[in-house]
Amino acid sequence: MTALDRTPTADRALRPWQDPALAVADRVDALLAELTLEEKIGQLGSRWIGNDMSQAEPGAAEPADAETLNVAPMQDVFAASGTVPLEEAIRHGLGHLTRVHGSAPVTAAQGAAEVVRLQRAVVEQSRLGIPAIVHEECLTGFTTYGATVYPAAIAWAATFDPGLVERMAAAIGRDMAAVGVHQGLSPVLDVVRDYRWGRVEETMGEDPYLVSMLGAAYVRGLESAGIIATLKHFAGYSASRAARNHGPVPMGRRELMDMVLPPFETAIALGGARSVMNSYADVDGVPAGADSWLLTEVLREEWGFTGTVVSDYWAVPFLATMHRIAADPAEAGAQALSAGIDVELPDTLGFGQQLAGRVRRGELSEALVDRAARRLLTQKVQLGLLDPDWTPEGSVAGAAAVDLDSPGNRALARELAERSVVLLDAGTVLPLRGPLGDGRTEPLDGGPAASPDEGRAVVLDEGRAVALDQGRAVVRRIAVVGPAAHDPRTFMGCYAFPNHVSPRHPGLGLGIEAPTLLDALTAELPGAEIRYERGCDVRDDDRSGFAAAVAAAREADVCVAAVGDLAGLFGHGTSGEGCDAEDLRLPGAQAGLLAELAATGTPLVVVVVSGRPYALGEVHDSAAALVQAFMPGEEGGAAIAGVLSGRVQPVGRLPVQIPRGPGGQPGTYLQPPLGADSHGISNLDPSPLFPFGYGASYTTFEVADLRISDAEVPTDGEFTAAVTVRNTGGRSGEEVVQLYLHDVLAQVTRPVRQLAGFARVRLAPGESADVRFLVHADRTAFTGRDLRRVVEPGEVEVLAGTSAADLPCRGVVRLTGPSRHVGHDRRLRTPAEVEGATARQGGADAGRP
Repeated sequence: MTALDRTPTADRALRPWQDPALAVADRVDALLAELTLEEKIGQLGSRWIGNDMSQAEPGAAEPADAETLNVAPMQDVFAASGTVPLEEAIRHGLGHLTRVHGSAPVTAAQGAAEVVRLQRAVVEQSRLGIPAIVHEECLTGFTTYGATVYPAAIAWAATFDPGLVERMAAAIGRDMAAVGVHQGLSPVLDVVRDYRWGRVEETMGEDPYLVSMLGAAYVRGLESAGIIATLKHFAGYSASRAARNHGPVPMGRRELMDMVLPPFETAIALGGARSVMNSYADVDGVPAGADSWLLTEVLREEWGFTGTVVSDYWAVPFLATMHRIAADPAEAGAQALSAGIDVELPDTLGFGQQLAGRVRRGELSEALVDRAARRLLTQKVQLGLLDPDWTPEGSVAGAAAVDLDSPGNRALARELAERSVVLLDAGTVLPLRGPLGDGRTEPLDGGPAASPDEGRAVVLDEGRAVALDQGRAVVRRIAVVGPAAHDPRTFMGCYAFPNHVSPRHPGLGLGIEAPTLLDALTAELPGAEIRYERGCDVRDDDRSGFAAAVAAAREADVCVAAVGDLAGLFGHGTSGEGCDAEDLRLPGAQAGLLAELAATGTPLVVVVVSGRPYALGEVHDSAAALVQAFMPGEEGGAAIAGVLSGRVQPVGRLPVQIPRGPGGQPGTYLQPPLGADSHGISNLDPSPLFPFGYGASYTTFEVADLRISDAEVPTDGEFTAAVTVRNTGGRSGEEVVQLYLHDVLAQVTRPVRQLAGFARVRLAPGESADVRFLVHADRTAFTGRDLRRVVEPGEVEVLAGTSAADLPCRGVVRLTGPSRHVGHDRRLRTPAEVEGATARQGGADAGRP
């Protein structure tokens, strides 16, 4: 039987591992028994075609730029060992094929053809013909040319909407599955600890519970399409000293267990994630890639995880070249395998055939090789790669029909973008036009509303001229300025293909339609006279464009200034991997541009399009309105324009704080008493400009009437906390009702408040609804002095409202009985029910276990 001749006939029986009638474990046992030591090791490696440091192989994508793809630290490794040709890499079999679609600009059909070519080589040139798992990046959508660019993860978090994130992930997974992909390297579950870190844009914010709920939702969506979701970066990566990429993490286990690990645990327990990727970081001196406590004791033995652990790219040889805890990549491979890494990505350097020599010399147990191979082969069986009817061509059967940027995808991207924009302050200007709930026109100056049939011009107090256009007040002259106003790449994260790969292909174009904010405002306000001036670039200090921008603003009724970030990699952007910030000032000359625009006296609407929160205290003081858009993707222009015009009711909420000044604030709202307001002990004010969970609207809401079901509950019991939320304004809108807990007295310091539940509620003007949270005592658990998770008796303050700083509803529950240690089987979420209105199931997770 040849490697590809899998179809059984009357006189040829299936090999046991090919028999779908057998249990998965039995098939894997049979295959493991057949494999040689070298073949088992072959399953632990990977190959990235086109990423060689020398010459690309025939038919492969062009070589990648070393600096852009983060292989500069690997120069010595490549020089010493080289990257072997494909034929040599697959001689004993192969675990993974790396980024076949995502390394160069190829169409879906071209990428699928390359998958077929490589898979055919893998199965024909190895003895048993075991196909490889194909993995790709998928953080802002499928990272390939021409695929939908969804908002960045920090924007998903601003939606506070797990159901929407799950739908997006399912759409991403379906597109990937159609072109032969099996595994996606997402979601990022790092909890933000310092806003200066470049990869804040890839995270879902600073609160472990919010990250947990959204991360589990993403996993469910991706896995529903048959794609293996990969949790990263496990663990501690986001807490590096001084927010430097790959920096050491000065964190004890208690903080790691309470703030960093819960999203990973939740995504496994409630999401069903089947893969985990290790972090580059070392925590308290121990690199994650060599930490058996983290990768085996916690992940496997405590949480019961049965999937695969894959290395972050080059994390295995980094143990030698960067962390310097191994003499060479071969020793690094032995350490990583022993700790619990199963598959090395993106190429085989530490997990090469040198492991066989170590096994035969007694330096490495073959049981460790078997352990990792069993996990990887189990997934290959589950994926159907060992079924008798599998073929390379059949694996991409849907490629011919797939539209990677379909109308359905774009509609979903638009919904996410619209729901992620956060109105910080409508001020005296916004919305630029918009109807009130009763059909009248909302005035721009806060004065009396005009009737729809009044066709006269309206003159505002500031002297700005507006006219009524079919019952809507419209600003006639608008200056649109700023580096984010007419560059769609500013809407996209660093793992979006146009920012991740396209810069290495000048003149390529985006590969998708992505209207800019200027384009969108022109379409949104057809009666307005719009003048555009860039003013300055995102990064540099060149102010030569200030004069033209200031002149445009001075002649306008309103100036819309779009500032913020341009994502890139390793210093080629202001946000993204390896693009860390010294402080939280707007990059380049942008703050100076805003100051000169404000000095014109023309009302200034500032739109910050960024991957991290910037210090906006001075900006807020001089702006007429302020909007935060966290990299809203290809449909971001229309989403922002809709919020500015009033067509879109803003519903986004902050998943991070907005600092007041560039220094002096703590990294997140989750501070113990000494990290919060120190009441004169320090001269630094830690309060943010806008708090976690905050978001304004074109209507108003009131949260009141807290009802707690029980004043006392046992440490293994539960209680309900209910509040009433009312729309007290004149337009329909949505509020995110948020529940926080505060442990009044504990054996270790605890946050002064911590999010425990949330629910989105849509209300018409004057409408009200009851939101009921079911809180189990497990939700108060924390890591005690003995490093065991405990629920302690005592008072717990219950707080509810609309942000971490706006909590008008307060009550107390007393937990009674003995202290109780809890484990992985504890309650990880707080269900929410909404009665009396339409709920977007923010914290309720609609029937999820």
